[in-house]
Amino acid sequence: MTKNTLWTVLAVIAAIAIAWVLVNLLFSVLWFVVKLAIIAGVAVVVYLFLRGAFSKSKS
Repeated sequence: MTKNTLWTVLAVIAAIAIAWVLVNLLFSVLWFVVKLAIIAGVAVVVYLFLRGAFSKSKS
């Protein structure tokens, strides 16, 4: 095995490792954004429900 072949193999392994970390990071960020959107949606529904419940009870 020549020196160039060894460096090529090491570069491929490093590229795979870096890609793995970047994809995991990307999916973590995307999942966090999805969770925030779900939480915001539920919070709006709960807010509207509570606002409606309290406004009807005062009438």
